[in-house]
Amino acid sequence: MSRPAPHLVPVPSETVKTHCPYCAFQCGMEVTTIRGASPSLRIVANPDFPVNRGQMCIKGFTSGALLDHPQRILSPMLRQGGRLVPTSWDDALDFVAERLLTLQRAHGKPSVGVFGSGALTNEKAYLLGKFARVALGTPNIDYNGRYCMSSAAAGQNRAFGIDRGLPFPVSDIAETQTLMLWGSNCAETMPPIMQWVYAQKERGGSLIVVDPRQTDTARSATLHLQPTPGTDLLLANGLLAIALERDLVDHDYVARRTEGFEDLRRQLLGIDTTYVERVTGVSLDKQQRAVEMLARAESSMLLSGRGAEQQSKGTETVLAFTNLMLALGKVGKPASGYGCLTGQGNGQGGREHGQKADQLPGYRLIEDPEHRAAIARVWGVPPESLPGKGKSAYELLDSMGPKGGVRAMLIFGSNVVVASPHASNIQNKLDQLELLVVCDAFENETAQSAHVVLPIAQFGEEVGTLTNLEGRVILREQVRPAPTGVKTDLEILYELARRLGHEEGFHFDSSEAVFDELRRATAGGKADYSGISYEKIRAEQGIFWPCPGEGHPGTPRLFQERFAFPSGRARLHVVPHRPAAELPDADYPLFFTTGRYKEHYNSGAQTRRVPQLEDAKPEPRVQVHPRLAQELGVVEGQGLLVESRRGSVTFAVTVSRDIRPDTLFAPFHWGGKQAANLLTVPALDPYSRMPEFKVCAVRARPVGADGPKRQR
Repeated sequence: MSRPAPHLVPVPSETVKTHCPYCAFQCGMEVTTIRGASPSLRIVANPDFPVNRGQMCIKGFTSGALLDHPQRILSPMLRQGGRLVPTSWDDALDFVAERLLTLQRAHGKPSVGVFGSGALTNEKAYLLGKFARVALGTPNIDYNGRYCMSSAAAGQNRAFGIDRGLPFPVSDIAETQTLMLWGSNCAETMPPIMQWVYAQKERGGSLIVVDPRQTDTARSATLHLQPTPGTDLLLANGLLAIALERDLVDHDYVARRTEGFEDLRRQLLGIDTTYVERVTGVSLDKQQRAVEMLARAESSMLLSGRGAEQQSKGTETVLAFTNLMLALGKVGKPASGYGCLTGQGNGQGGREHGQKADQLPGYRLIEDPEHRAAIARVWGVPPESLPGKGKSAYELLDSMGPKGGVRAMLIFGSNVVVASPHASNIQNKLDQLELLVVCDAFENETAQSAHVVLPIAQFGEEVGTLTNLEGRVILREQVRPAPTGVKTDLEILYELARRLGHEEGFHFDSSEAVFDELRRATAGGKADYSGISYEKIRAEQGIFWPCPGEGHPGTPRLFQERFAFPSGRARLHVVPHRPAAELPDADYPLFFTTGRYKEHYNSGAQTRRVPQLEDAKPEPRVQVHPRLAQELGVVEGQGLLVESRRGSVTFAVTVSRDIRPDTLFAPFHWGGKQAANLLTVPALDPYSRMPEFKVCAVRARPVGADGPKRQR
């Protein structure tokens, strides 16, 4: 049987309409190949795609630079004599398969782990989950989306019965009267979405931004709430307590469409508003104004981002958001409700189709016997052969090495040593592996520890679907063939499955054939894609799931009539405040929080290689309030040593009034000695298993300075 080639389709000579390889906004773009002695690509924003409408950020415009980058890996690499050296595909794949089989015979199937990515297409995410559970038989698969949107997903599932980032199209943002952005600096992280925010304001709408920093997004706000890091849950509870006190709750809506209100009401009646003001640092006056703006508007919307979610109580914070918007009677009404601004390109689809430890395709649960049986029928295997629930992302990485039991790890599209909290611990765990296989286009920081690196096709070189932040399934088209020497992830999975004795079930002639099986696997599930096809996506510029049948148009708006529980009612939850896992103290007296630059993306493995982006932001800088800078004795551009209980990083200083005097902020796009995640704490949310990236305790002093007067 011939090797499948999902990316080998005729390359059109005309301009190709496709999508950006970065964030979950998934801007439509038009890519034109300019022929000649040195072919080049011209990339412009697609004016007709209804999400970005001709706008795009600098990352999208420069994305073509990665395809012919001189540092791109174009041959498999095998570690020999301590160095990665080029080898043939057969030798590399034979080596990997032999080592996997040997390790599993000696230590059991769970000794192999698989780590995926929110950057993978739906087809890749689906086949990776199938590969882990069928070809490897391991429960240990998770993905970096656990670090992104897992708390919002857990909260929405508990409140609404279903998780879709935005339960409405992004265009609804422009129609709402009051918009609250909580923990999202989307002006930097997702710039094209701001057109909808500006349109909302131009229509006379109000914008509330909740963020410890005065960000570019906050500068656009009608009202800015600047809470102490880690107090978002308390603040959200406090806002609902004010709504109860002022009788701003929509009691008719609550009675008709929710359950659990009385328990919640009793808990909130005990909240002391002066305590909320003191702990959060947000004045009672501002809290009252925010509640009035949300409640009295005919339509209002709360959208959350990582600032509120990447905490050890992120799920409970999201539940406090859903409590607030449900109690105000906004969810499911026109241009109203709660939604999450998904970060990664396919963060939504990535967890829907099986690369998350507890889930099977279609958002089915791996521990539900009926769900297991449904997927087993599609895969042609006995239900009892499927492994159970595995470890979550950080727990999976932390279990690497003989002591933890995971002796081999296959990583697809994730730079875990930069992206994970307590990064030095993850580096140490990677070094203990008996086999580390990294599938990537570049030798990133994680690949530097690999035994085998397998070069993959990039965006523009293959076809595949993604699901954007709205739940719109879109299609990334091929712009050109992949260069000689690389394979797609689908090809790699097939070749490994074949060598492991599981060729059947992994041989597909195209990515569309994989998608057709995915459609069958999701039929009847919460995330039902069965009525979506490549042809339908191309004709409609994307289809919203659920789409349960060929004639179904898709579902742009959820919750208009019912929620996804048998009762049809949403669920309110009692979520008492609790502090962050690590608070400032006498030894580490400052808060530290992380975030993004507009020019870079996630671990920076791609964007730090693009000259235009690297020139714009060549290094991470720590943001310091002028008062704190004076206290520390540090000035603009000077080195500041920032230490936590886990590690230390020296950053150049940016002095800015945009940050709280008790807080330091730095971006997390760099690795090595510049990695912000050397400082962060791996405290995990009990529901989502999301690490607490946004809050930890640090101290700081100017580089070369000693003594208590210059340290805090």
